[in-house]
Amino acid sequence: MSNLYIDIGGTYLRSELDGKLKRVLTKDHNLVEYIEKLLLKYDIKDISISFAGQVDDGVIISSPNIRVSKKEIKKYFEKKYGICLYIDNDLNCALLAESKVSSSNNIALLYVGTGLGSSVLDNGRIIRGKGNITCEIGHVPFKKAPFLCGCGKDNCLELFASGSGLEKWLHFKGFKTMSLTEIKAKKEFNEIYENFCEALLRAAATITTLFDPKELILGGGIIESNTFLVDLVKDNIDKYVLKSSLKGLIIKKSEIKDASLKGARELRIKN
Repeated sequence: MSNLYIDIGGTYLRSELDGKLKRVLTKDHNLVEYIEKLLLKYDIKDISISFAGQVDDGVIISSPNIRVSKKEIKKYFEKKYGICLYIDNDLNCALLAESKVSSSNNIALLYVGTGLGSSVLDNGRIIRGKGNITCEIGHVPFKKAPFLCGCGKDNCLELFASGSGLEKWLHFKGFKTMSLTEIKAKKEFNEIYENFCEALLRAAATITTLFDPKELILGGGIIESNTFLVDLVKDNIDKYVLKSSLKGLIIKKSEIKDASLKGARELRIKN
């Protein structure tokens, strides 16, 4: 029997079964239907899911990127198919993967991809809150935008420092989708780029001031494609953060490829 690992990101759904990776567009699928098709085809024992959305105790609270027909997803699959299913937020999963290779037990992640997310390990334990929705840094108020975030507000950090936010700004101003590198190179996009940098710095500073980590690890697709952003944070965070939080702080880029998917494997061990 095999174990199925799934990472549901803002843009792609990636799955790993018997060492084979598959990637499809998230928006094209219903998660429950996707899994059930695999269950009919393969002999699967356990399922571990890294989910870009709010999840608590096996129940999907919000699903901004993929259709989910059964919110109580753990209960549904375990009762109907007699298998074990584990599911957690994708940043929590990434944090589990990062913690395996770090010598510190006080780590903060800040991932910039389709969305803007974070997760914090404090003295070896993930900070979760009463509903497993702590560290939703992307939805901390920043500036008003002329459009809405996926959460329904119009002033989230994610509207400025994320792939989806950049796309919304370009669309609003009548331009085609382009990369952050292209935006940075064009004078007419100075405001978009400067707002991105400020929002990123505010997110990094907020996490650092609130949680006082030993390591601040930056990751996600946009960081991977624009590694200069790591130096941007290192060189400028002192203008935003509580100064005492900088003492002993290590700021670095994630070195783990597919951290959220790797972290999904750890869910079986933690449960």
